[in-house]
Amino acid sequence: MLTETKIKAAKPDAKAYRLPDSGGLYVHVMPGGSKIWRLRYRIGGKEQTLTIGAYPDISLRVARERRDAAKDMLKQGINPSADKQMASALAPPGTIETFETVAREWYGQRKDMWRGKHAADVITSLERDVFPLLGKYAPSKITPKMTLHVLRLIEDRGSIETAHRVRQRMSEVFVHAIATDRAETDPAAIVKPALRPVSRGHQPAITDLDKARAMISKIEEAPSHPVTQLGLRLLYLTGVRPGEVRGALWEEFHGLDTQEPTWIIPAERMKMAREHIVPLSRQAVETIEALRPFSGRFPHLFPNARRPMMVMSENAIGYLINRAGFHHRHVPHGFRATFSSVMNERYKEDHAIIELMLAHVSKDKVAGAYNRALHLERRRELAQIWADLICDGQRPVAELVQAARKQSAL
Repeated sequence: MLTETKIKAAKPDAKAYRLPDSGGLYVHVMPGGSKIWRLRYRIGGKEQTLTIGAYPDISLRVARERRDAAKDMLKQGINPSADKQMASALAPPGTIETFETVAREWYGQRKDMWRGKHAADVITSLERDVFPLLGKYAPSKITPKMTLHVLRLIEDRGSIETAHRVRQRMSEVFVHAIATDRAETDPAAIVKPALRPVSRGHQPAITDLDKARAMISKIEEAPSHPVTQLGLRLLYLTGVRPGEVRGALWEEFHGLDTQEPTWIIPAERMKMAREHIVPLSRQAVETIEALRPFSGRFPHLFPNARRPMMVMSENAIGYLINRAGFHHRHVPHGFRATFSSVMNERYKEDHAIIELMLAHVSKDKVAGAYNRALHLERRRELAQIWADLICDGQRPVAELVQAARKQSAL
């Protein structure tokens, strides 16, 4: 690979010659002494060349950024050499206001109006799904085709609702760019009809106890990081929503070494915007304690593998379920349906309490007036009954962690 020193030291020859870097990028040293950055690539089986610019006007770092941007365009089916606006679209940072720059400006103006959880979700979705592909382009240079490509990648991992949310956020950024004279159109609005519709029906779930136990056994044999497996286990043990597991903080857990261990999820992290008390089973406590070697030094239980100060990806558990062969048969949210179906069938008289355990907002004002604290004892009993039922035949948590460590090391 090239360095600035090698490029500067290159002397002209009687014939033009190339100094290769990587990924098809090279410096064309001309007989007259000029040095031109070019990129070789193939499209439709034919080799083509993109002229990026002259050295030293274009540094090695910037040339590589332009190479990566051109390859992003190729992945989207766009021929960079055929795009007459390529030079401005791939201008080096600082010479244009990029989509990421405008998006962060838009976000900065609005985040104080949102709840903390929502604000974090907005910027995380852009950083994860949009900035890596479109962040370097000027908003005025992003086409509907480029926008739809980003959203299709989200859809392809099964996150249809997320794709719609990200499209809406991108649209708001484009509108902000239009209002501040940095774009003329909103490609995110144009592609809205092309997205897959959001299903409003019940999410797929296996609700038969024996089938659910068999599914869990198979999932826990699938290769994955130990933290992901422990996240899955805490999810099906507690019956809370997947987002509430992902965002769990160590400070939310109380009395883990007592007879009444409890998880208190604050109102700002709950769908119904009120504090939710989760009595913990013995198996849930074992799962939480098994996380300490992985995340005890962080504020949250489930850190992101690549960026540990952020929480685990919203898709990590879903991907694990899919890899085990349950795509379109069961989703992370489906464990709530499993818990509800099994426990309501066995303990019909406890239906109202089971609804409290699921943090459902009752339409019955009388049922909704129950004092949650008065039912903690029975909720704790039901939590332990459920844990014993669903964990029957499953491997101990220490064995689960050990197996996951071995698999992730392969």
